[in-house]
Amino acid sequence: MKPIISIILLLSFQVLMAQSPDKLTLAQVIDLAKAKSIAARRATTTKETRYWEYRTFQSNFKPQLLLDSRLPAFSRSFQEVVQPDGTIQFQPIRYNNSSVGVSLEQNIARTGGTIYATSQVQRFDDFIRGATLYNGTLFAVGLEQPLFQFNEMKWGKKIEPLKYQESTQEYIEAIENIALTASTLYFDLLLAQVNQQIAETNFKNTEDIQRIANEKFELGKVSRNEILQLQLEQLKAQKAVSTARQELEIATLNLKAYIGLQNNDKLDLIEPIPTSSPVIVAERAIAEAYANRADAIGFTRRLLEAERDVVKAKADRGINASLTASLGFSNRSEVIGDLYQKPQNQELVAISFTMPILDWGRALSSVKTAEANQQLTVYTIEQDKQLFTQAIYTQVTLFDMLKDQLSLTARADSIAAEKYQIARERYVLGDLSITDLSIAFAEKDQAKRDYIGALRDYWAAFYRLRLLTLFDFENKKK
Repeated sequence: MKPIISIILLLSFQVLMAQSPDKLTLAQVIDLAKAKSIAARRATTTKETRYWEYRTFQSNFKPQLLLDSRLPAFSRSFQEVVQPDGTIQFQPIRYNNSSVGVSLEQNIARTGGTIYATSQVQRFDDFIRGATLYNGTLFAVGLEQPLFQFNEMKWGKKIEPLKYQESTQEYIEAIENIALTASTLYFDLLLAQVNQQIAETNFKNTEDIQRIANEKFELGKVSRNEILQLQLEQLKAQKAVSTARQELEIATLNLKAYIGLQNNDKLDLIEPIPTSSPVIVAERAIAEAYANRADAIGFTRRLLEAERDVVKAKADRGINASLTASLGFSNRSEVIGDLYQKPQNQELVAISFTMPILDWGRALSSVKTAEANQQLTVYTIEQDKQLFTQAIYTQVTLFDMLKDQLSLTARADSIAAEKYQIARERYVLGDLSITDLSIAFAEKDQAKRDYIGALRDYWAAFYRLRLLTLFDFENKKK
């Protein structure tokens, strides 16, 4: 389903860019980054890798049909043969000893054993004596069962599904992290555009004021010092225009490179003013994070892995035994067809074991180490959970503060712009000094930059909350 959504997003943006190549909103840039960026492709590839790794693990518990053959198996050499009197003679040998077999195997996760069914035929050709013999296991079923040993398959059935769930959530986190990065680059470019607009407007305003001041200077209404001050301001404004254009070019290249745009069109970004701000309750955000985040799944997985290591250390400390048993029919003959005439019973039962008698405390040390690591894991996870919860709570609080901050900076921007307009008109009328005009000038520019900075902080906090909780608070869905 997700690849289809990505294709639809990509096609829709191709149409969008064809219709209006220079107008982009924050949401459009983020969706474009999710569809076309290298980071998105890397996340998708990693997700596919984890999927096939999990499929490989699952296949271990499916029946396996195997063909085992040794064909041909020709040998020509000399082989030592012990004579009745104890001496050795090297006799020439020249033979073919081929075999082919088919087996069906099934692992048993609950016990850690394997059951199988097999059929095998062997042919021996003695070329020196001109004899051919056949040997065959016509059909046999068997069991290979570890006894008192650590069951790797049983623990794998518990842990590997959690790893796969983690990888799925990590993919979603990677996509949300792309949104956060795209938002940062978006505001880098937006601020560069605003700085360019400010620089060009200031340069034009200083030209206009310089022209008015020159007229006043000719009439003797302003001093030479004030003219020089205005000329200095004009040079600063001209330099600011050049710097702003350079920063704009760099920010444009950075954003295009990240979202995968390869054209040379100019990007014109729209200020992403939030129409409505979602109300986020900290307890709800924390609950969603524990339900959705890969870290929350990882807490359970890490505890299971620590418990597994303790069980393994204890199992390795005791008796390690294994049972091998098979039952079937076998035969031998000089003609292959006679193998299936009156086959003989074939039975095999074997139990093997090893038991440490003296290991100088090695097994006990392994158990104690595993238990200490398990306790350390418990403490570490407790701390990680506290940090996990605190990070979300802090981010919710910060988001609420930034909502208010955005409203205040928007008001300050409006006031500073109006104040500058009044100051400019007063200066033209001769009712304001150049120093006061410069102060109003700087306040207007700073208020505009503060407003863009507040927008940046607001959206960064919003997308970081999405990343920390994997929950869409606007549409109220995961």
